[in-house]
This record gives sequence, structure tokens and C-alpha cells, in this order.
Amino acid sequence: MLVTSRSVNASVSKLCAAFCRNRTSSFLTSRHRFSHRKEADRLFETLERLKAEGKSILYTSHRLEEVKRLCDRATVLRHGKVVAHCDPRQETAASLARMMVGNDIKVVARSPMTALEAQAAPLFKIKNLSQAPRGPFSTALKDISLSIRAGEVVGIAGVAGNGQGEFFEAISGEVLQSTPSSVRIRGTDAGKLDISERRMMGAAFVPEERLGHGAVPTLTLTDNLFLSRYKTDAKAFMRGGRLKLIAESALRSAAKRIIDTMDVRKSAENPPASALSGGNLQKFIIGRELDRSPSVMVVNQPTWGVDAGAAAHIRQALVDVARSGSAVLVISQDLDELLEISDRIAVMNHGALSVPMPIVDVTLEKIGLLMGGVSGSDQAGAA
Repeated sequence: MLVTSRSVNASVSKLCAAFCRNRTSSFLTSRHRFSHRKEADRLFETLERLKAEGKSILYTSHRLEEVKRLCDRATVLRHGKVVAHCDPRQETAASLARMMVGNDIKVVARSPMTALEAQAAPLFKIKNLSQAPRGPFSTALKDISLSIRAGEVVGIAGVAGNGQGEFFEAISGEVLQSTPSSVRIRGTDAGKLDISERRMMGAAFVPEERLGHGAVPTLTLTDNLFLSRYKTDAKAFMRGGRLKLIAESALRSAAKRIIDTMDVRKSAENPPASALSGGNLQKFIIGRELDRSPSVMVVNQPTWGVDAGAAAHIRQALVDVARSGSAVLVISQDLDELLEISDRIAVMNHGALSVPMPIVDVTLEKIGLLMGGVSGSDQAGAA
């Protein structure tokens, strides 16, 4: 049986159902995202119990610590070819990553913000942003305020389903706000502007879902590039005055620049988005936004489902664009990622955002308490 659900609960249910039907093996793909360590432990405990009962499980994952914890044997694929077999318990995460990508994974190079950058006026500001639930399973946003300066990366942590998706929709312009000043880009009110108008102001947005949201699966890379930038880059990509002809050569040149800069691996000259692996498509989508040199960059789950090499490349690119003068906001469930690239970190819980903490003050204990609903003032009182 093939189990591909992104929900951990659904994965456990499907596994149990499969083996209750007297199946002796199952194929589990790690497409789910763990909202909390307890959720991961629940799935792993189920897999260990099934293994102890004599069941066989083929588990595919980019998450190297999962492979080390769960698997007795590992086969490593690179560019569609088998490159290694090993006992993952005898390997380190670094050595497994080296097998996957063919070289050592580079540590993100970043320097602290300068005193001048820390005193700069905010490029991106959210003020008293509130939003009622848009459906029975939606989360209300509760009086969120946040400022991000040029040269700064601010990370948003939190358990899945606590309003991160709704927050991205609100600040990107996918959902318009009733108060213009609730979102300000480069000092200008943007709360009532749609995503295209916010892009015209110098903002860039990368959604959580790659296929269907970040890119149209059946369209080529150049077509997807044109769709996302024909308004912001009309002078570069359009010709012919009123005729509005597409400048194919300029479009191909821009796509090649993005592909080369982000090291996007592809099997054809200009393939459809669906033909790329998840990691390569994510690199292309993020590169497509970075290529505009945005003043404000908002990314939701930048390295979900991405291999270690691609993840390192993406994280470095986000740090680099911030250090070049952009304000960067990263929403991620990967705490290690946020700790690696952020200057400040805030936590979202039940639609409310905590006060961002400088990275030097952040501890896993503080983050965990905030994710569990314990406010900063409550933590201080407990201390």
C-alpha cells in the first residue's frame, strides 16, 4: 500500500488500515509536516511497533534525522540514480547529506545587523491586523503588529494551523483588509491593495504550496515567470506598444539567469513546472522573486519537502537578499531553520503573534512555551 497523506493522523490511520487487511508491507512517503515533536513521535512509535510485529515498511524522506531514527537500511538517490547503500544508524546527518548532494552542505554565512541597520525605518509594517475567520476551519487573526527593517530577517514560528496561512494571505494581499494602514510597504498604506499592487510597490511573496499556487503545473518555467511578473516587469517582458507582444528573448534570458543563480536542475530546456522535483521548483519560485531585487520578501515554509542541499541554497539566498537591504519575513515550522537565518523570532499561537525576540535571547524552551500559549509575561512571572 502507498501512503502519501500530509496529515500525520491520516498517515497513521492508513497504515493501520493497510496492515489490518493482512498486508505485510507498506510504502510511506514523508510528505507530511510535523506541527510538534509529539506528533512526530506518534508516527514513529506506530512505525516501530509495526516493524516489531514483522511488517516491512519502505520509507522515503529528505529528513535525515528521521531516516537515522527509523531505518535499518538506506538507499540514497541523486538525480534519479542510486549512489549509495548504507546503515543510516552508523552515519551522521552530515555524511548522509553528503551522499545525497555529492558534496558538503555549506553552513549559512550570515553577519549580525549593524547598529545603523538596527535603527533604520521599517520597510514592512503590520499594525493592529485583525481578521475574522473566513470559514469553519479558519483561524482568526488577533491584533497583530510587526515591523521589519532593511537588512533584517524576521522568523515566524508556531504549531501548524495557528493562523500562519491566514496571516500570509492577509499580508500578501490575497485577502484584502478593511483598514489601509494595517499593512504598510515602504511607508505606504497597502492594506486594501491586492497582491499585484503590492508587488508593484516592491514586495515579493512565496506561498506555501508550490504547485497550483506558486506555479501553474502545466505551464513552462518561462510561462510561469511571465505570469508572475508581466505587470511588475512590463517594460522588460513586453514589446510593441499597444500590441503588447511578449519579449520572448528577454523572458528566456531572465529564466536562464534564475536557473543558473539558484542551481535549478531540469531535464529539458524549458519544462513544465510539474516536471521539476519539489526542491528544484522551490528554488525556481524563490529565485523568480529574488531576481526582482524586492524591498520586502515574504516566504511561507521556504524549504518544506526540500533536500538538504537545496535547503541550504535557499536559506543562504534569503540571508543574502536581507543583507543587500531587503526586509525579509520567513514563516516556517522548521525551528532549526529559523534559528539559523533569523535576526528576530516571533511565535504565532491561535492567531496572535508574540513580541519578536532578538536571536541572542531565543531558546528552545522559550519558543516551546510560546507555541504552547504561555506568553512572555507569563514566562517572566514563572521565572
